[in-house]
Amino acid sequence: MDNEVFTPRTDLALEAREMLSRRVREDVPGVVVETAENDDVLITRVNITTPEAERMMGKKQGRYVTVEAQGLRYKNTPLEDQIMKHLAQELVNMVELPRNATVLIVGLGNWNVTPDALGPRSVDKVVVTRHLQELLSPELKNGVRSVCAIAPGVLGITGMETAEIIHGIVDKVKPNVVIAIDALAAASSHRVLTTVQLANTGIHPGSGVGNKRFGLSKETLGVPVIAIGVPTVVHASTIAMDTIDTMQEHAAFARYFKSMADLSDQDRSMIVRQVLPDALGDLMVTPKEIDRLIQDIANIIAGGINQALHPHIDYENIHLYLH
Repeated sequence: MDNEVFTPRTDLALEAREMLSRRVREDVPGVVVETAENDDVLITRVNITTPEAERMMGKKQGRYVTVEAQGLRYKNTPLEDQIMKHLAQELVNMVELPRNATVLIVGLGNWNVTPDALGPRSVDKVVVTRHLQELLSPELKNGVRSVCAIAPGVLGITGMETAEIIHGIVDKVKPNVVIAIDALAAASSHRVLTTVQLANTGIHPGSGVGNKRFGLSKETLGVPVIAIGVPTVVHASTIAMDTIDTMQEHAAFARYFKSMADLSDQDRSMIVRQVLPDALGDLMVTPKEIDRLIQDIANIIAGGINQALHPHIDYENIHLYLH
């Protein structure tokens, strides 16, 4: 165990690709990456196309899109509006939906734990319209899809696996697509609450913090599942490793840290385990402004979904659709 090399946990395909590239130091066959930068927003699209690439990346074959903006850590309404538009466009590009499609939005997570409450808080802001389809006039119905939403809670609250609950709802509602929103874990502290990932591969609730749960995917539900996630936590061990890496990078300029320049991967992992013993478990870290940040990012995600699913809604009259 002491010789085991530390590998940061991450739910982001972008970070998995970065870590793999550092190990193999060459492009990975079967992984196609393209980037686009627009003002303060960086969009990265990762496409995993082969079983071998899936094995090496540790991520399912499919399309992953990350939208990053460091300015999301600060209240910036114009930037938030810009991110909403990018999310809406990427969501439209990821799944083709007919005008009469039914969409089920699932807000995963524990609403009693702020870093895990992203899903429930996002669902609270989504415009749900399935119950209004027979009541809307032709003018209001134009460009408004049938949308329903649920925040099913977590196993510890309900006693039921989330996948069991969603499977029952899917059997009854028969949506064309499921959009699942969840809090993720990042391998880099600078991506916490500044990055949104969309994926057409489904989602495994709790995977980022080491909880193994039944997944929500096309294979398990029978309909396409689009996952939207935001890293809200980072492992303390990751921060410790980042600190060691930074000290090593500056060893040539700081004589006090010069002895660290020759540390092996095993040495670095051993230091982290000594600082964070097993007794602490998987210690997770989140920003102290998490309450505001979660609400801001939930508004952004809900806004992007609303724009993608209801393109013709006049947002000055959005109250007509809200419960």
